[in-house]
Amino acid sequence: MMDFLAALGLVLALEGLIFAAFPSAAKRALAEASEAPVERMRVVGVVSAVVGVIIIWYVRWGGA
Repeated sequence: MMDFLAALGLVLALEGLIFAAFPSAAKRALAEASEAPVERMRVVGVVSAVVGVIIIWYVRWGGA
């Protein structure tokens, strides 16, 4: 549970930095994402989740 909370904190910190450092680009990216087809969003979400799980697995058990 502590790892989950640490990961959540890291995501929020990085997202906050992006919005603070590049607000116009972040706003444009959100607008483009809202207009993207649902199927593309689904594929991007699944790919992101799989890559995230692979990274976590490698860091935890892969020897990094």
